This record gives sequence, C-alpha cells and structure tokens, in this order.
Amino acid sequence: MIRSIFIRYVLPIAATLGIVAFVGVPYIEHMLTDWFRSDIELRARLVMNSMEEPLAGLLERNESARLAAYLERVVSDERLLAVLICDTSGARVYATRLVPADVTCDSPTMSLVNESSDTRLPSGLIEVSSFTVSPDTGQRYRAVLVHDLSFIDRRQAAARNFVLAFAVIAVGVLGLLGGLVIRYMLNRSIRVLLGDIRSRRFLDDARSPRSSQPVLSSVRSLLREIEQSQRLEIEYQENWTPRALQQVVREHLGSCPLVVVSNREPYIHNRAPDGRTVVQVPASGMVTALEPIVRACSGIWVAHGSGSDDRQVVDRHDHVRVPPEDPAYTLRRVWLTTEEEEGYYYGFSNEGMWPLCHLAYVRPAFREQDWIAYRAVNEKFAGVVAAEAAGESPVILIQDFHFALLPRLLRERRPKATIALFWHIPWPNAETFGVCPWKREMLTHLLSADILGFHTRYHCQNFLATVDRHVECQIDHEHMIVTHNGHVCRVVPYPISIEWPPRWLATQSAVPIAREAVRLQYGIGLEVRLGIGVERWDFTKGIVERFLALERLFDQHPQWRGRMTLLQVAAPTRSRLPAYQALQQHTLAEAQRINEKFGKHGWRPIVLVGEHQEPAQVFELYRAADFCVVNSLHDGMNLVAKEFVSARDDEDGVLILSTLAGASRELVEALLVNPFDIGETADAIRVALEMSRDERRQRMHLMRRTVKENNVYRWAGRMLMDVAQVRQRQALAESRPGERVRNWQR
Repeated sequence: MIRSIFIRYVLPIAATLGIVAFVGVPYIEHMLTDWFRSDIELRARLVMNSMEEPLAGLLERNESARLAAYLERVVSDERLLAVLICDTSGARVYATRLVPADVTCDSPTMSLVNESSDTRLPSGLIEVSSFTVSPDTGQRYRAVLVHDLSFIDRRQAAARNFVLAFAVIAVGVLGLLGGLVIRYMLNRSIRVLLGDIRSRRFLDDARSPRSSQPVLSSVRSLLREIEQSQRLEIEYQENWTPRALQQVVREHLGSCPLVVVSNREPYIHNRAPDGRTVVQVPASGMVTALEPIVRACSGIWVAHGSGSDDRQVVDRHDHVRVPPEDPAYTLRRVWLTTEEEEGYYYGFSNEGMWPLCHLAYVRPAFREQDWIAYRAVNEKFAGVVAAEAAGESPVILIQDFHFALLPRLLRERRPKATIALFWHIPWPNAETFGVCPWKREMLTHLLSADILGFHTRYHCQNFLATVDRHVECQIDHEHMIVTHNGHVCRVVPYPISIEWPPRWLATQSAVPIAREAVRLQYGIGLEVRLGIGVERWDFTKGIVERFLALERLFDQHPQWRGRMTLLQVAAPTRSRLPAYQALQQHTLAEAQRINEKFGKHGWRPIVLVGEHQEPAQVFELYRAADFCVVNSLHDGMNLVAKEFVSARDDEDGVLILSTLAGASRELVEALLVNPFDIGETADAIRVALEMSRDERRQRMHLMRRTVKENNVYRWAGRMLMDVAQVRQRQALAESRPGERVRNWQR
C-alpha cells in the first residue's frame, strides 16, 4: 500500500513540479523580456516628452554649450545610456559620450541591435528609440535615445534562480509530507479518512462541522474579504482622498449622522454696496481644513450666522445648502444677539482664551459678564446641535476653544452621542492656564468628550498636566487617557492639514503668468524678487517682526535694496478690540517708516494689502512668490505654510517657517527660524534669495510629498476611525454592564 501511495501521489506531483520548473523558466524569461521592453518604450516616450520643449529651444538658439550640458544631465539616468541628435540629412548635430558605434542616425526605431565594440557597455543589448524635434525655426531634427538593457539579464537570472529554488524546496517539502503521511497511514482512523476522501471531492464537497457551506467556498469567500480589506488599508495609508474618507465613514460609522460645530461658518453671505448678495469664504485655517471633510461626508455644519445677508438665504429651519456652486452638505446657522456676540466671541474667547493660549505676551482679560455670555451661547448651540443630530447615537465633531462647555451640555441631551472636540490653537502649560478664573468648570466640561484632539503631542501633554493639577481624576499618561466621574476621555494628537490637491489650484494659470500678473497688479517690477506673507491681522502672526527682519536685511545687505519686495496680505479680524486696533496702527506705521527709509524710484520694500483676499487670489500670490514667510510668534499649526507648498506644483519657491508653529514638526525642509530673533529671520530671507534652483526643487519636492501624504482627509480619517473604535467599545460595555472595558490602547 505504501508503494502504491508513493507511485500514485508523490511521484506525479514531483514530476509536475519538475516540468513546471524547466518549462516555466523560459516562459518567465520571455515574459520578463517583453515586460521590460514595454517599460523601456514607455520610459523613452516620457523622457522625450519632458525634454522636447527645452531641447527645441536650445536647438533653435544654437546654444551648443548649454545643449551639451543639458543632454549630459539627461543621460545621468542609469538606464538611459546615450542621446544622439541628428539633422534631416542624417548628420550628427551632437552625441553624448557613450553612443555605441553601431548606433547611427539611420538606426531603426524601437529595435534591439547588437552591441558595438565599445567595451564600456555592461551587456550585449541596447534599445534605440527615435523621435522628431521641431523648433519654431521650421528646421526638423531627430533625437535618438539609446537605452541600456543589461538589467534584463540580471532580473531574468534572479527569476530563474527563484523558480528553481522554489521547485527544489517544494519537492523537499512534498517528500517530507509524503513520509509523514506514509507513517500515519498505518493508523486505522487515517485509513478510514483516506477512504472517505477517495469517495468524494474533498475540498469541493466536504463541509465544516459548524457550517453547511462547503470548505472550499468558505476559504474563497474569506480570501476575498481579506483582499478587499488589504486594498482599503493600503488606500487609507497611502492615498487619502475624499473617496477613502467616505469609505472610512461607510465601513466604520455606517449611516450614523455626522454633525460639525464651529463658531465660524464656511460660507458667508454679505450684501454688496450695489444690493447684490455675495458669497465670501473666510480667511480661517479651521474652515480651510474642515470644509473638504464635510463636503466628502455630506454632514451637517452648525455655525454662527454672521453675514449681513445670511438670514435672507436660509429656509424656515435656518438651513442653506453649500457650496453655492455645487451643494454637497447643509449649513445650519445659529443667530446671536449683539450682546451675546460681544461677550462670548469678542470678550471671553478673543480677549480671554486667545491670548491665554498663545505665547504672544498679550495679557488676557477675564470678565464675569463675558463668562456668563460664553455659557449662554454654549447652551444655545447645545440645543441646536441636539435638534440637528438625528438618531440615537450621532457623531458630533466640535471645533475649537469657542465651545469648551459643549461636550457636557451635549452629553446631558444626547447621552449616547459620540463626541470629539478638536482644539485648533495651542494648549498652554498648567501654570499659565491656571490664570483662568473658570478653569475647573472648563476642564470638567471638556472631559465629557470621548476624544479631545490637539495638533501636537506637546499640547496633549500640556492638557494632561493641566487636568492633573486642577481636576480630581485618574490619568493614564502612557496612553493619554483621563477617567473622570466614570467617563473615559482620550487625548490624541491629530496634526491638521489641507485638502490635496487643493481645489483652488485647478483654475490657476501657469507660474510665469501668475508672476507677471501679480507684479503688474501691485506695481512691482518684473525684475524684483517677491516675498509673500498671508495672515489674518493678528498679534500672534509676527507681521511687525517680519517687517523688522526685512529692515535688518536691507541694512546689512544693501545690494538687495531695489531688488526685493515683501507683499504682505493682512486680512482684518476682530477690529473692534483695542489690542487689534493698536496692532493695525503699529503695523501701518512700521510699513510706512521702512518704505520711507529705503524706498526709491517707485520701488517699495513693503506692499501692505490690508483687506480680505479670496482663496483663488491667495493661491495666485503663492505661485507668483519667490519665497513665503510664516514667522508666527505662536501657532497651533498654521495652514498658510501648507497652502504655499501645495500651490507650488512647479516645485519652486522657499518656505521660511517659525519653529513655534505646529507645521514646523512636519515641514522640516523649510528654513526654520525663531520668530523673536530678528537677525535669524533676516538671514533666512537672504538664504532664500540666494538659494540655487536645485536646492529649492529638492526642498519643495519633499515638503509637497509630506503635505500630500498627510492631507486633511488623513487627519479626519484618523479621527473618525478613533470615533468608530470608541463606539464599538461603548457597545461592548453596554452588552456587559458588569465588566469595565479598559483596553484603550491604539
């Protein structure tokens, strides 16, 4: 019997593996050759497409030296061996060093030729591709690209060795398994099982004892599920898009309602002087980040209606569909009285919390009447959000320091809601936050959220230290979890970002056109280098310090006078507050002083634009600039830095970035500066002006990859997946009320 099994099963399988090994190797080699040749043909077309325009220009101007240098750079590609340029008569115009002797202007297109006697070639195979180049002069040229195919032999050898090794290992494993089967065949129960296998198709017909479905069908179904899960995981990790975010919502949150709450609305309807209603997108980093998310998820956005025509465009439920040009979600507006806005927004939020959380050395002001208005507005928003959040357990994403009381107020109204609050500004250390008279009430309300998000881990640690000092609770510092009155709150860093690619980039003109248009619009000479700054007119943004750095540059390096201008866009904000009025007056005075000190012959060192610019206009400024200065005195993230990077699809321009902005943790290729060090900022501007094109390209390429990979869809996706995890654990806790779920690790 043993001999029969060996002959009937082991030998046929071993013979099959041997045939596969010896027949499969030539087939794989042939397949790889065709594959690699197709790849080379495609690469040849791509190379020619990229070099056609500059090559035509060099041939048109007959610049031999620059042509030689350009072609030598082109052939630095390890697979592109040489380039030959011929005229219509077949004579050589230029040839790089490694052109084989057998390759001439008459060599056939896209064909393998034998290697010449040139021993510098690493293998016997090359491929010749021929393309026509037509400069504007009308004369035609022929560009012959020679590709080295030696890598095919190396990869075929590797494939051959792999197949043979696989066959040897498979035969060895088969022999071992065969021996084990033969050994256990002596057991009676195994002989009975083998008899059962011989009586029917085991994999197709055999059924699991726990299911009526055939085993093979179950295995195939499981493999399909695993494959689908892997594809989605790769998309989530490598290519965060609106589609990937929608998939996260569908897979992890199902059909539960998604509500976003913020003070600032994404679209403002104002009445123009001529009576028309105009739509304005506010200059807000929070809006820039969140608006693509709500568009992708089709949620509801609840915000303060602050526009002069906002009431005219809503329905009877205070709803309006936005964006106006392509409605994708609902904006629910909340109306505030003048007294409420004065106390809640201008008073407690911007004269109290804003300077408290930023290291700009402006003293915070805390007044009891402002706190009363802050609580009243939070109560009003809680009622609106609870009414808008349909279903028993909605997902509510609260934005920023305007709504620190909202988590508990919503928890009282919707106990089963999953609540996440993202704090868009820095969180100060425990001693600084202790200045707030109502610190304990704010902290206990915040801890009613399921998730508290900050830009950086440092801000998370500051929050935990603040809670540790002022609130009686349990804190797991390792996993950043706070348990207060039986409720678990998770503190997580989520570095915010922007959409990729930004929608405003689709309508932009080419960079040279943008450069000319911006200089013409603002009266800046075409030969003048241009720096750009784009901010809200806020004391945390370092605008005055930027002007002083520019003055230091012109004092120490007078050769740049008349050759460089800073275009500063400062969108007015909170202009009724004394601190902001003083800042605007100081900024205007400094700009005027520096312009009078250095200006001459119509040239101004500083062009100050003190009005709001629409996003499309801002992106044109980004594309026109030689460098962008973001020297915030303190910032949670600062999305201007990421917007500038996203706008430069030409991979040019230099970013000067404050180390006190959260973006500096990610955009490490920027020129990083201490914004309080005027001399360091001046030196960074000089370095940006003198930086070579290659270095600018390398830095910008790396920063663009960072922003692309860590875009706003990844930010939202991570937060929503954590929200889904919270919901799953809450459901588990409800199903086992006597057991406390403690595993809150990521």
